Amino acid sequence: MRKKLLAIAAVGLLATATMTACDDSNKSSDASGSSGSGGGSGKARIGVILPDTESSTRWKDVDAKYLKQAFDAQNIPSEIENAEGDKANFVKIGTDMINSGVKVLIIANLDSDTGKAVLDKAKEKKIPTIDYDRLTLNGGADYYVSFDNEKVGQLQASGLISCLSADNVVNPVIAELNGSPTDNNATLFKKGYDSLLDPKYDSAEFTKGPDQWVTDWNNEEGGRIFSQMLSQQPKIGGVLAANDGIAGAVIKVLRSKGLAGKVPVTGQDATLDGLKAVLSGDQCLTIYKQLKPEADTAANLAINLFQGKKPPVDGQIKDPESGAYVPAALLQPVLIQKADVKTVVADGFVSKKDLCAGKYAALCAANDVK
Repeated sequence: MRKKLLAIAAVGLLATATMTACDDSNKSSDASGSSGSGGGSGKARIGVILPDTESSTRWKDVDAKYLKQAFDAQNIPSEIENAEGDKANFVKIGTDMINSGVKVLIIANLDSDTGKAVLDKAKEKKIPTIDYDRLTLNGGADYYVSFDNEKVGQLQASGLISCLSADNVVNPVIAELNGSPTDNNATLFKKGYDSLLDPKYDSAEFTKGPDQWVTDWNNEEGGRIFSQMLSQQPKIGGVLAANDGIAGAVIKVLRSKGLAGKVPVTGQDATLDGLKAVLSGDQCLTIYKQLKPEADTAANLAINLFQGKKPPVDGQIKDPESGAYVPAALLQPVLIQKADVKTVVADGFVSKKDLCAGKYAALCAANDVK
């Protein structure tokens, strides 16, 4: 496991702009399959590399859309591609962009090693870089835009504690399914939730159960891991699952044992499936990270850099591997439990039509989802 991240400072948003969904190919495109926003080999543009389309629906449907909208609003050419979980492809995309005229590069890394390989190539060409959502350890990016990720973990733990308390559960065994060990965010989430759970273990209010990382945030692997956990420790009374995808896999296992809705499960990302599970009671909570402000902030930084400006940010973080401080813009996450789902819909993050169809219509009405 990588070292922990230190010294996070919150800052205000830097932008008012808005962003393109990437298709299942690597390039950001519209329905006709055309590439990017004026992007193309040899043209000055902003390059964006996203990590995959499996670990979270955000990388498939959300971030690329908001980023492109923001660039287009300022008539800034862009090229947005997705590495589809392939580390070699991530480096190839970055190398091709760097060698073909990008003036600014935004990356959401698959891991720090491949992220650093791309950042190093950009540095050789004096191309400004932004780490997006995930810090590349020892990468030396010029800026970092993300959420307060320790706070994410703290909210997950506080929500889980609240759910267990509401159910009057005594000395529950807590299982932890962490994210990918190569994702620094997963380390920060764990640092956050363990800061609240460890005192509960020490005081014997809770019992620490199995604790395992889920490689590459793979949901199927998360389900297999939890199935083994439950076989070895049938009295698991609460599950700290690092995101909604892993939570869904856990809930599937619990359902097969007749335990869905009886064992509180956390999540993260406020995905459509996660919100449905929160409404139904199968999932205790999710964490809402407002992706448009995150994307707007990164896009505004990149646009300034593209225009030859050096935008200031008020925050900074310390890279735990290099010891260097990286200028940082960190946004605040929001805890979402059943009564809070309506705020996610009101923000337009998910639509009422998608969330409240079929059996969820009555649950939406009961929780004032409009």
